[in-house]
Amino acid sequence: MERQNYAVEVEDLTVAYDAKPVLWDIDLKIPKGKLMAVVGPNGAGKTTLLKAMLGLLKPVTGAVRFLDGGGEMRVLKNSIGYVPQSDSVDWDFPATVQDVVLMGCYGKLGWIRRPRKEDIELTKRTLMKVGMEDYAARQISQLSGGQQQRVFLARALAQEAEVYFMDEPFKGVDAQTERSIVVLLKELKEQGKTVVVVHHDLQTVPVYFDWVTLINLRVIASGPVEEVFHEENLKKTYHSFGALLRSVV
Repeated sequence: MERQNYAVEVEDLTVAYDAKPVLWDIDLKIPKGKLMAVVGPNGAGKTTLLKAMLGLLKPVTGAVRFLDGGGEMRVLKNSIGYVPQSDSVDWDFPATVQDVVLMGCYGKLGWIRRPRKEDIELTKRTLMKVGMEDYAARQISQLSGGQQQRVFLARALAQEAEVYFMDEPFKGVDAQTERSIVVLLKELKEQGKTVVVVHHDLQTVPVYFDWVTLINLRVIASGPVEEVFHEENLKKTYHSFGALLRSVV
């Protein structure tokens, strides 16, 4: 595969908390236009990997490059979208749904300029995509967990990024919301976007994703779902969960 096909390249990445490594010697190449799940047991370093790629955590060693190896996060930040875990957000922050989604436009606007008419229209379109257009004036703190997750997804969509990172976007949402999020993720893939999703439900990996990375402190395997998502790799990743693994592959 040619180098120019990669959206994200991670080389020799090690991350430690209080001198204890939580990710060790990570080498990972994510091709453009893939819908990729990052899976592994609790404590495997999935969220840490996302944050390190985004530059939210400083690694001990290693480098992360985006979009043909052409730049780091600080250079290409307007091309990178991020949906954090819902329980990591301060939902008491005094902002309306529209305010939150407009934040996705600030990379193009800057923090000083007022939103343009086209930014307002983009906000309306993205809220319609996630089924939240009727809640534009509602305070974000007044929404349910699933509604809040939809709003943060809309904010990422408004950014019109090339690469999206999403940390457990299905956590705490109902089945209808999960289905609607999956439709949006597949639409992004069809547009040539790259989407990297921390995911915990092994049974839906082959249904939702075309690429998967299995990690447990190290990368166990990464590649097309049909090639690497099999019992041998899952056993290496999850160790003692043989009965569970047999039910999903």
